[in-house]
Amino acid sequence: MADYRTPKKDLLFALRTAGMIDELSSRERFAHADYETVAGVFEEHGRFFDEVWAPTNAPGDAEGLTWSEDGVTTPEVFKEAWAKYVEAGWQGMNLDPDYGGMGFPEVVYSLGAEAVIGSNAALSMLPGLTTGAVELLQHWGTEEQKERYLPKMISGEWSGTMNLTEPQAGSDVGLSTTRAVPQDDGSFLITGTKIFISFGEHDLTSNIIHLVLARTPDAPAGTRGISLFLVPKFLLDDDGNPGARNDVKCVSIEHKMGIHASPTCVLSYGDEGGAIGWLVGEENQGLNAMFTMMNAARLAVGVQGTGIAEAAYQKAVDYAAERVQGREIGSDEKGSVPIIRHPDVRRMLLSMRARIEATRNLTTHLAASIDMANSTEGEDSQGWDERVELLTPVAKAWCTDVGVEVTSTALQVFGGMGYIEESGVAQHFRDQRITPIYEGTNGIQAMDLVGRKLPIRAGAAFADLAKEMRRVLTELEGIDELAATRDSLAAAFDELDTATAWVMEHGLADPRDALAGATPYLELVGLTAGGWLMARQALAARREIEQGAADGKEYLEAKVTSARFFCEQLVPKVHALTPSITAGHGILYEVDAEALASS
Repeated sequence: MADYRTPKKDLLFALRTAGMIDELSSRERFAHADYETVAGVFEEHGRFFDEVWAPTNAPGDAEGLTWSEDGVTTPEVFKEAWAKYVEAGWQGMNLDPDYGGMGFPEVVYSLGAEAVIGSNAALSMLPGLTTGAVELLQHWGTEEQKERYLPKMISGEWSGTMNLTEPQAGSDVGLSTTRAVPQDDGSFLITGTKIFISFGEHDLTSNIIHLVLARTPDAPAGTRGISLFLVPKFLLDDDGNPGARNDVKCVSIEHKMGIHASPTCVLSYGDEGGAIGWLVGEENQGLNAMFTMMNAARLAVGVQGTGIAEAAYQKAVDYAAERVQGREIGSDEKGSVPIIRHPDVRRMLLSMRARIEATRNLTTHLAASIDMANSTEGEDSQGWDERVELLTPVAKAWCTDVGVEVTSTALQVFGGMGYIEESGVAQHFRDQRITPIYEGTNGIQAMDLVGRKLPIRAGAAFADLAKEMRRVLTELEGIDELAATRDSLAAAFDELDTATAWVMEHGLADPRDALAGATPYLELVGLTAGGWLMARQALAARREIEQGAADGKEYLEAKVTSARFFCEQLVPKVHALTPSITAGHGILYEVDAEALASS
């Protein structure tokens, strides 16, 4: 069975339909990123990850990692793959050209990242985290910090990490106890323990730049007293090269369900007196700075949900076309046929395909909205900023929940063979299952949506988005082929309005009511927004058919079909979600904790 194949046609279709690339490339900032240029980049980018990274995925998972007091050894096949990655210069796709980046829009990077993830989800976390660290330093770092660290991070010679979580704190960053004591030379001595640090220690880059949340001695309690520090694994010498080892070490790595080749580290700072670090941004404003990296990571995790799902889907389609079993119902043909000709297998495959396209459209639209916000001024910029705020938790949570569903369905297509490691699809399920958990669990994303994002401008920001989504109904009018799609979406929009009004009203009266229904509410928003973007996909595909587009009629007709399937067969689930959203918190507490624990 073939390794992963970058779905270049699908990525480019999403770029020109959900990614607003023509509008973005008309702006001075992204003038170099016209569609034809990006298509050429994607051709080479996809070839690289198909040929260089994809073959390392299964061997890397099988070999795993080795920890010792000297560090972490990654799978042998990763060494050459990473060296070729650095040589090719792919790390800097969306990063600042002043420090060696290519300066492409976020939407180009986001779509390209799907191929990085699909080819090797475990290894993809190294460049993904480094990109987030670079973006943070581009925004918050001093000029000296940028000059000293960004060029080598953008080249991929050095990597970056995000250090938030501590053993006693979990997701409650305000309980952080890591200390940062100021020194006379302007540096700080960092002491404390951080857990769940992806690629916190490894042997692929010559330095690791840790971004660490910590408290200064007189800092206020809670999140208001958190500052951010840059702590390199190796201190730099006078020439800017890695020199003496800093006082930070990996004391263990986690043994995980999936992403076996991605080291998840426990890092100890200051065992020998204190790791030397430097303040990034202002003191006590560290969480604001870290959100630059966290929000980038949340979009990236949403893309991860799609990328792993696509890899699993490819295996399922290949297997269904090859596996011969059973006669075809309704056919006079004698003998067994490939299972792809059976209705329920077709249902599973089309469901997977439609879900993947919907999640790809959502993360693409979100990434393009980031670009629009960054290249727009005044009130228009505010509108795009608000859309980014609203859709970030939805993209992270809904796209990863859907990703888990899709990879699980891929196993089902294989039947018993899917449960066997040799099939390869089991690894995708194991790798995928972390995505709803990290970068803020999906429950936290749902709480963020109803608690922080819905109240933006007293709900007016979400109302503007809902109004924008409804505009697609006018575009669908009079198209017989899409009449059922329009009806389904119209009903879903009504359901969304009803649920949103209930959450806004009851959340003000008792926040527990809004939080009790937050997760099904986020799913409702995801399904509805996904339906909106899939309807736009169908309309765009029809226009391209009329214009005789190069992708061909059959390919574009399939885009219409998957959009119809999503809107007509998957979006109606929203009607079953409203009772959970509007039930309130009462029933959740009718059984006390002791009774829940009893058998």
